[in-house]
Amino acid sequence: MENKTVRYGDAGPWTEMLQLALRRRGLYPSRPDGIFGPLTLAALRRFQSGAGLADDGVCGPLTWRALEPWLFGYEVYTVMPGDTFYRIALRYGVNLSLLIGANPGVDPFNLPAGRRMIVPMRFDVVPSDVSFTSALLYYCIRGLAARYPFLRVGSVGKSVMGQDIPTVVIGGGQTQVFYNASHHANEWITTAVLMRFLEEYARAVLTGGNIRGENAAALIGDVALHLIPMVNPDGVDLVTGALDSGYFFDGAAAIASDYPGIPFPDGWKANVVGIDTNLQYPAGWEEARRIKTAQGFVSPAPRDFTGEAALEAPESRAVYDYTIKNDFALTVSLHTQGEVIYWRYLDYDVPGAYEIAGAFSAVSGYAVENVPYASGFAGYKDWFIYRYRRPGFTIELGQGESPLPLSAFPEIYSDALGILAAGMTLARDLR
Repeated sequence: MENKTVRYGDAGPWTEMLQLALRRRGLYPSRPDGIFGPLTLAALRRFQSGAGLADDGVCGPLTWRALEPWLFGYEVYTVMPGDTFYRIALRYGVNLSLLIGANPGVDPFNLPAGRRMIVPMRFDVVPSDVSFTSALLYYCIRGLAARYPFLRVGSVGKSVMGQDIPTVVIGGGQTQVFYNASHHANEWITTAVLMRFLEEYARAVLTGGNIRGENAAALIGDVALHLIPMVNPDGVDLVTGALDSGYFFDGAAAIASDYPGIPFPDGWKANVVGIDTNLQYPAGWEEARRIKTAQGFVSPAPRDFTGEAALEAPESRAVYDYTIKNDFALTVSLHTQGEVIYWRYLDYDVPGAYEIAGAFSAVSGYAVENVPYASGFAGYKDWFIYRYRRPGFTIELGQGESPLPLSAFPEIYSDALGILAAGMTLARDLR
């Protein structure tokens, strides 16, 4: 992965990520705003000078490399004579259980000098006040995998632009549950929700904590939770501004120009070539195409174009294939907005689904509703229910117009937390 070089006068998510790292380093005192102004310049120069780099105020490859510990959220420490886990934890101000958990192959009673260890830093890896991009997701997943080695990290396939579509699995129980986020590009806040949940859950496993009243360490023995936090990385990067030039950006801008009533890039839901990834699944795809064609979406568009065939979009195909390879008892797809729980596909009767939707409603305050007919086909939830006759849900988080602002994240996450925790326990209890 290659980060974009940023300099004075730039604006956007790359600058936000720089400010995030500098703030964690203690050099940038404000909330990231994505504007590379005098405050960012001064903080960057102080960092470069302290790191032995040329303090030119330009964040290029060498500076990004030096900033990595404050993006990954851990340092690599070389054991000194006389060190103990307790002394290292005290020196770095880190929870002893987290330090031990990050180094499962190290004997706490025999720390040989020269041994390299992972030392988690004192901040959360997953931020909630910066725009998510595929690059930030990469840092978060790698950072969490280092802190919590029991996470299993992989890729389910490639996007249109050849980016990995990451997956994370936590737990090894017989019950498999699947959560996904950011099918739609301008709903990228759902990625932040899912990643924050993963971090909170993993931390609770090591510290003996609970996740909504359930002992986390016991839960991972019962449930294997599979996550695809960003189904549509190219589209997310387009909306957040990480993709702002080049062949694919120009192509998307040309598509958007045919739909002047949809703001660009904020109104973009599709993948980068204009196929709606949540209208690609083989459950009434032909009906979805008929409906969307009647609405005027007859060619690549910022939203609602079904493509020329089901599973044409590589992102949707990757999620489809991943589902086929596994045995999910329950799935949850995070979208925005409306504070609604959709639980049904047509009139298919899935035992326990309505009751689970009611439980989700009880912990979130969201309404349980049927999907409007015009939006009721070819989504992931629809296909999962159609194919497996098992509970599948679309959760529409938050209120307002997508992309929802990060200022809404605390409330959105509070509502979603109960659903995400309950999904695992309810799926386990179905078996």
